[in-house]
Amino acid sequence: MRGSGKADVFYMLAHPVGHAKSPGVFNEIFEAKGLDSLMVPVSCKPDDFDAFWAGVTATENVRGVIVSVPYKAAAYQKCASAHERASRVESANSVRRLPDGTWYADNFDGVGFVNALKDSGHPIAGKRVLLVGAGGAGASLCYCLAEEGATQIRLADVDRERAKRLANLVSEAFPNCAIQVGDPDPTGMELVVNATPMGLKASDPLPLDTTKLTADMTVMDIIMEPAETPLLKAAREVGCKVQAGRPMMDFQVRGMSEFFDIERKDRSNG
Repeated sequence: MRGSGKADVFYMLAHPVGHAKSPGVFNEIFEAKGLDSLMVPVSCKPDDFDAFWAGVTATENVRGVIVSVPYKAAAYQKCASAHERASRVESANSVRRLPDGTWYADNFDGVGFVNALKDSGHPIAGKRVLLVGAGGAGASLCYCLAEEGATQIRLADVDRERAKRLANLVSEAFPNCAIQVGDPDPTGMELVVNATPMGLKASDPLPLDTTKLTADMTVMDIIMEPAETPLLKAAREVGCKVQAGRPMMDFQVRGMSEFFDIERKDRSNG
């Protein structure tokens, strides 16, 4: 029986949260595995985040939280410890409660993205990449793309100073990857990645200049809904190979399931 008084409870936090797929995905997993667990979509206004997090911490049967826009950096700051993937970008998309009651952070954005690309037969090593977005997800992707051997990353963000800070940090960690801050122009690139929320709403502008896409490029969007964003539609019409956001989500789910230890294989995880 799911949803008993002994259930493990997980939250999916975003603002807004209506587009989130994680609750449905994880609740299907809990059902299939016969686990007495629930994932609940929750939201709060940004000004109320501190009060909300105090409530989450006080709720003893909340074992973990998946975190999305705009709370990844704020959630990271609430954690007492973190995996390197989260600490190097100071951003968390998953946090779990430790036995002592403190929170531990991890970030599966970059690793999920990279594993999805490799699984689909899109190599990263030796490639030139346009990455649009230097926020929580973009930062994680930037580190992981450099770590996987991308030779060049053109990093574009509406906040140019944020992009410069990220470029400097990633360059220090991976000096063999040439990282430049520039415009969202795919000219000369082989992989083109949208790591911004642009495309969630029909009224959103395109995240990059699609008139400069060419058929030899591979275009990826981390947005899951709609499955075919305006960017991917434009890229497909040009003849590009495209990859939507769902494969990245699927690989994140695998990592998160282990991170949360949903089957309680390691009782020491809390």
